[in-house]
Amino acid sequence: MYENVTFESILQRMLDRVSDQLDKRESSPVYNALAPAAVELQLMYIEFDIILKETFGDTASREYLIRRAAERGIIPYPATYALLKGEFTPTNINIPIGSRFSLNDLNYYIKEKISDGVYQVECEESGVKGNQYFGEMIPIEYIDGLETAQLTELLIPGEDEEDTEDLRTRYFSSFETKAYGGNQDDYLQKTNAIAGVGSTKITPLWDGGGTVKLTILNSEFSIASSTLIDTVQQEIDPTKDGFGIGIAPIGHIVTVNTAEEITVNVSSTITFDDDYSFATLQSQIESVVDEYLLELRKEWANQTNLIVRTAQIDTRILGIQGVIDIADTKINNVASNLTLSEYQIPMMGGVTG
Repeated sequence: MYENVTFESILQRMLDRVSDQLDKRESSPVYNALAPAAVELQLMYIEFDIILKETFGDTASREYLIRRAAERGIIPYPATYALLKGEFTPTNINIPIGSRFSLNDLNYYIKEKISDGVYQVECEESGVKGNQYFGEMIPIEYIDGLETAQLTELLIPGEDEEDTEDLRTRYFSSFETKAYGGNQDDYLQKTNAIAGVGSTKITPLWDGGGTVKLTILNSEFSIASSTLIDTVQQEIDPTKDGFGIGIAPIGHIVTVNTAEEITVNVSSTITFDDDYSFATLQSQIESVVDEYLLELRKEWANQTNLIVRTAQIDTRILGIQGVIDIADTKINNVASNLTLSEYQIPMMGGVTG
């Protein structure tokens, strides 16, 4: 707003107010007296501009957006810790709760026993980094009789602290709708706030009056594990009897489940530039298709059903350096778009060309 208010313009306005009978040239007493004040006024206008930007939610930096959002009762979702499945042999060994293990540059600890030889293992470092590693763990302290320790499955993904733009979107959304007493916005906000949940699709009256179905994806926008489903069920409606024991209001019987994965296999006839081939570009081709499917999954909760389009696949593959042309694209051996049902999501299979 004050970009045009510069030292030069301020000083000139000040000099214009001084009589022309006085010497106003640079280095004159009048000029030297006014110039320092003009510098300070320029700094003041810069501060004014910063204050204006930090005052409003659409331009505020993270620090002041958090303060603005707090006035609406909205705070950033904190970083969470990845929960994984650990499998140990021999299966009859008792791994003490709290025992610590390492894998690559991360440490983990035993949180809870699932069954013989199988435990819940939580990463000690918060954020998505804890979702990345699987394989053999090394015990930090000696455990008598332990033969192998493996991280085998991600149960509840860890999440980084909420992104600034996601927080900004939630802040403005709070003016558009009102979450109250078990309406859809209330369920959306409270379910998505649970650690590990990425998106939620709500089906009211799915099995008669008072019934609600929550279909969730994890924070990586894949199907939720049984552990995450149970966690959400316990938070929302642990007894499923309408007594309002959890977050769900009295009279609501809530069932939590997840979507169905549909594997997407793509085949195309691809023409390559010299020095390029399918073998050299396969990883890039599969990566852009995977990114497209992830974009679709991120919109799943807001769509009645998803459509995987051959035209989108063609466009993204054509954007790869070394690809000249593409034709005859098929999805799961069918030369047409793939339309999914309301509760299905597309997952990457492979690409052949």
